[in-house]
Amino acid sequence: MSKSSRKLWAQHLAGQSKKSTNMDAKILLRKVPFEGRILGIDPSLRGTGLAVLECKANSYQLLHSQTLVLKPKIDSISCLGRIHEAVAHLLEVWKPRHVSCEATIYVQNFKTAQIMGAARGSALSAPAIREVPVFEYAPLRVKQAVVGFGRASKEQMSQTLSQMLNLPSPLPFDQSDALGLALCHALTWHPG
Repeated sequence: MSKSSRKLWAQHLAGQSKKSTNMDAKILLRKVPFEGRILGIDPSLRGTGLAVLECKANSYQLLHSQTLVLKPKIDSISCLGRIHEAVAHLLEVWKPRHVSCEATIYVQNFKTAQIMGAARGSALSAPAIREVPVFEYAPLRVKQAVVGFGRASKEQMSQTLSQMLNLPSPLPFDQSDALGLALCHALTWHPG
C-alpha cells in the first residue's frame, strides 16, 4: 500500500521538527547568560540612538538611553565628530563589556549609503580604539530576537521592550532600536 505524497511530506516535517526541537534544547542547555553591560548603537548622522543595558543572569535593566540629535545647521563632518565623542563618553562612563551595533543595511541611494556608512564608522571608531568588542546584527535578526517577528514595526519594538524591561513608557524609536540591539546581543550571544 503506497502512502500519498502529502502524508510522506507530513511525516518528514514531523521528523524534522523533532530533530530541531531536540537540537534547540541542547543549544539552550549550553547557553550561558550574558553578564555585564552592553552599549547598543543605532547609528544615524542626525539621530543616533544609544542605550546601555545591564545584564545579570537572565535579568535586564536599562541604565541609560539617549538620542544624539544633531540639527541640520551642524555640518556633516562636525556631526561625525560628535557621534564619536558621544560614544566615547558612554564607553568611559558605563564601561560596557560589549558594543552591539546595527549591521550595514542595503540601500539603493548611494548618498544615503555613504552618510549611513560614515555615521557607523564614526560610532564604531570609539570602541575600536578602546578595544571593546563590537557585534553587529541585522535589523530583521534584532526584531526576531526581541519581538519574535522579523518584520515587526518600530512601534511593536518599542512597546515590547517597554513591557519586557518594565519601563515607565515606551522609548523614542532611535533609543528603542539601540536598546533592541543590546538586548538582541544579550539573548543570542554565546561564548566561543
